Amino acid sequence: MARRGLLIILSSPSGAGKSTHSKRMMAWDPTLRFSVSATTRQPRPGEVDGKDYHFCTESEFRQMVSDDEMLEHAHVFGNFYGSPKAPVKAAIDAGRDVLFDVDWQGAEQIKDSSLGQHVLSVFFLPPSIAELRRRLESRGQDTAETIDKRMHQSWDEISHWRSYDYVLVNDDLDATEARLRTIVEAERQRRDQQPDLADHVRALQDEFHEEG
Repeated sequence: MARRGLLIILSSPSGAGKSTHSKRMMAWDPTLRFSVSATTRQPRPGEVDGKDYHFCTESEFRQMVSDDEMLEHAHVFGNFYGSPKAPVKAAIDAGRDVLFDVDWQGAEQIKDSSLGQHVLSVFFLPPSIAELRRRLESRGQDTAETIDKRMHQSWDEISHWRSYDYVLVNDDLDATEARLRTIVEAERQRRDQQPDLADHVRALQDEFHEEG
């Protein structure tokens, strides 16, 4: 039976696992589509328009926001970022799930959008603050000052855990991925994700009356 796609939102403080689990989910189910953001920043070497980002001017971006063509948007470090609505709607209407790697503010905007009824939101918590710092330091990508800034921001992210449908403590990657898969598979079967159910029930009802 046909189903609508889900808008799967994965969030966490930096270092707690949302990007890792996004990649694992894409490897688990190749039909998953990752939401390609629009941005006003300049392309970096090797980035491809339409694949890595939808690159646009600030005036084009503002017009999309004004025309209600964005599911969520934000201004970060001098540039605008956002999730265009049209490709997401086309995907879920075709029964394909769309994955979002966003913070709590982006998650709230998506849930409040016209497609909010199809949202599945999952938040990843670290097993401890000490482990969160260790993971950030082990990347070897950030300065001590940047890590301190990310750690400071992490509590603001964690404080919004109650607004998510599911919360997973990411203490073991494989075990957490298994729980995440179970959640996604169950949510795909939600009554409101199956648009043909009402017609099927009516057909059963007609068949029942015919037998009577």
